[in-house]
Amino acid sequence: MAINILGVRIDLVDLEEALTKVRVFLNSNKQNVIFTPNPEMLVDSQDDKYFHDVLNSSDLNVCDGTGLYLASFGKLKRIPGVDLMLEICKIAEQKNKAVYVLGTGDVEVLKKTKEKLNEKFTNLKIVGTHAGPKIKMKKINNSTILNLDQKENDLIIDDIILNAPDILFVAFGHNKQEKWIAKYINKMPSIKIAVGVGGAFDYISDYKKRAPKIIQKIGLEWLFRLVKEPKRIKRIFKAIIIFPILCLVKHK
Repeated sequence: MAINILGVRIDLVDLEEALTKVRVFLNSNKQNVIFTPNPEMLVDSQDDKYFHDVLNSSDLNVCDGTGLYLASFGKLKRIPGVDLMLEICKIAEQKNKAVYVLGTGDVEVLKKTKEKLNEKFTNLKIVGTHAGPKIKMKKINNSTILNLDQKENDLIIDDIILNAPDILFVAFGHNKQEKWIAKYINKMPSIKIAVGVGGAFDYISDYKKRAPKIIQKIGLEWLFRLVKEPKRIKRIFKAIIIFPILCLVKHK
């Protein structure tokens, strides 16, 4: 089951139900895509039809954001992308599945992410890492499309094909990662699951600190992030001001 928020499908699953789907995906004969929509992503999808369509094309959309929980009147269960990624890594370790870690654009953060994952999951097979291509977005009509160096991108895809992971984690930031996965997953036949994980690598690597559990629980993680990173104010404004206004307007 799922609900619709601002035209985007969000699946009514808690963490355990999401992980049950992950296990099914790993045993399926098709490629599967998991996205972690948050309020900012839904706001951006309102004037980007391609992004809107890509979000709705996934096999599983989990709620990542207190705003979505509130907009659903408590029906949705929040599943932060970083928590989902760690739980999928646990399953991969148990089932001897290979993972590939792609993104951040920062080699040091990527290296530390791999180290931390290997510390936490000693038998996890991380068969490859890459900081990812440099991506800009190009506006065309009422959508934005990926604008990247195709040769560089092809080399990354070739490396993924060579290492044949079962699971691909992509952290390019929202909009970019979802569109990249949607466009290129079929070029990498070994992949059973591709997951857009946003800023998960920053937290796994300890490059950034997560809010204390009590702050997360009461839904004020956005305030913690704003204090730590004032430059996020524009993004947080979208999530805590624009998103509720859009929800009120759309549901009148």
